[in-house]
Amino acid sequence: MANPILSIVIPVFNEADVLPVFLPEIAEYAQSNDFVLIFVDDASTDESAKLLAAFCQKSKSTLLRHKVNRGYGGALKTGIKACQTKYVVTMDADGQHQAVDAGRLLEFGLAKGADMVVGRRQSGNSGLYRAIGRKMIRLLAGTLVSLPIEDLNSGMKLYRTRLAQGYLVLCPDGMSFSDIITLVFVHRNNLVLEHDISVRARAGGKSTISTRTALETVFEILNIVAMFNPGRIFLPLGAGFILFGLVWGLPFIIRDEGVSVGTMLLLVFGLIFFLVAIVAEQMAQLRRGQIQEDDIE
Repeated sequence: MANPILSIVIPVFNEADVLPVFLPEIAEYAQSNDFVLIFVDDASTDESAKLLAAFCQKSKSTLLRHKVNRGYGGALKTGIKACQTKYVVTMDADGQHQAVDAGRLLEFGLAKGADMVVGRRQSGNSGLYRAIGRKMIRLLAGTLVSLPIEDLNSGMKLYRTRLAQGYLVLCPDGMSFSDIITLVFVHRNNLVLEHDISVRARAGGKSTISTRTALETVFEILNIVAMFNPGRIFLPLGAGFILFGLVWGLPFIIRDEGVSVGTMLLLVFGLIFFLVAIVAEQMAQLRRGQIQEDDIE
């Protein structure tokens, strides 16, 4: 293999029903395009580990294993850290993502000079509740950050490897990894674009996405915004309390009854939020210092 440009990282957890069909497909495509395959077995309890071991021996693909389950994001972190190519694509092992789209994302990213390309799924490819959940999460993220993309939590993405590796320290180990790393790329003023991909019905296994996953994602979004731009959270809260306090207290002042206790409390809370915004910004600057970025043309 001569200087491959792309690695494909595939986290696997209990996908034994799908792997016999998925592995030959991805192997044929990767070999024909000189792409590197990196599988991360996240402590599967079914036959996935055996299937992957046999496959990787024959195909000379890389297999990384976790002794304990670290979660979807944890598996992706392990795979991305192991990448040595300029670009990396992440995709799922459940048969929904198609191998050919990895090459399409790479081609599009190279043509546009993008730092990240998000594989945009069609809304009809998921159930009603999941589609509603995705829209609600994107709406929340869009109110807190300037978001140039639609499919925030797509699992199929193209990254510049060195940028992604530098941002891993900020990303969670759970299912919200896909959302958070996208927000980090956006916040760091990288070029983030979208490109349509085809998604098939899940071939087998069981999805690990749940209501708890959605709540964790909301928490992580607030956490990442608080780190990069805490003013977007605390300044509106402070302004709202002060405005409400003035509106509440104005009738008392007009009636020459002085300033009410409620008005004072609202104004004090507003001032506290403004001070919290200042302190949070100082702390955010310290946390942002953890990020390692290479000068990439």
